[in-house]
Amino acid sequence: MVKQGEDLCNCEVIHEDAVERVRSAMPAAGDFYDLADLYKMFADQTRVKILWALSREGLCVCDLAALLGMTKSAISHQLKALRLANLVAYDRRGKVVYYALADSHVKDIFEKGFEHIHE
Repeated sequence: MVKQGEDLCNCEVIHEDAVERVRSAMPAAGDFYDLADLYKMFADQTRVKILWALSREGLCVCDLAALLGMTKSAISHQLKALRLANLVAYDRRGKVVYYALADSHVKDIFEKGFEHIHE
C-alpha cells in the first residue's frame, strides 16, 4: 500500500532535456483553450445523452425530446451548444431538421470516453 505523499517527487533536479523536448512539441496556448472548451461540452448529462443517441442514428428535435423525456425547447438549446462546438451537424429535409454527429472524430471521442469509464 502506498502511503500518502509517496507519489510525490522529492528531488530538486530539473531534467532540462526532457522539459525542452516537451516544450518544443507543446501546442499553442489557444489550442489548449479550444480543447478545454470542447471537453466542457461533455460535462452536461443532457448533451452526453444527445450525443449518444446521435451516435446511433440521425434524429430530429422531436425524436430527441421524446427519447429523453424533455421539451423540444430544452433539446434545441443543447443542440445549439453542440452545433456551435462543431459536435453535431444538421440536414433539413422539407420541414424536418435531422441532427447527426458532425464527423467520425466526435464518435471516436465519445466511444473512447465510454471505454475509459468501463475499464
